[in-house]
Amino acid sequence: MTTPASGTSTRSNLWNVPNALTMLRLLIVPIFAALLFANGGHDPKWRALAWAAFAIAMITDLFDGELARRMGLVTDFGKIADPIADKAIMGTALIGLSALGDLAWWVTIVILVREIGITLMRFWVIRFGVIPASRGGKLKTLTQGIAVGMYVLVLTGPLASARWWLMGAAVLLTVVSGLDYVRQALVLRRAGLAERAATGH
Repeated sequence: MTTPASGTSTRSNLWNVPNALTMLRLLIVPIFAALLFANGGHDPKWRALAWAAFAIAMITDLFDGELARRMGLVTDFGKIADPIADKAIMGTALIGLSALGDLAWWVTIVILVREIGITLMRFWVIRFGVIPASRGGKLKTLTQGIAVGMYVLVLTGPLASARWWLMGAAVLLTVVSGLDYVRQALVLRRAGLAERAATGH
């Protein structure tokens, strides 16, 4: 997110609706973890409550960034906190599900390595420009959220089978979109270095 406009302090812009939604998502993380592991971790009622907490976190993720851009409330805090909150809730869900034996560890590792790697890469090239979210990345986020949410719930029968296929699609999108972001980052960095060389900076 961008720095505040001239004449407006960072502090005054810090407390706004988008940042409040991001903070709410961070606060939900420990609550979600407690609900997920409550009563041994496989109680359908507690898992349903964990799903509700996860769903709220995913909904705030859909709105905070969009609101910040539309309302002109983009802040440096939001730029840093938003991806941290995203990775925190998703990482907690994936690790928790794998620890409970509901999701294969390799799935969790593939997704987390991609998510953390792309986040670090964005910061690596941010001095040259911002890598915009691609359609593949947005579809990945949506598919991931739905698939993980279905794993949080205690499902049987066709729904249990459906979530397996959906998670497979999420992993595929995770890898493909991740490779596309790497390509974009390399192109952006190459263009930025060429521009600096041309201008002598």
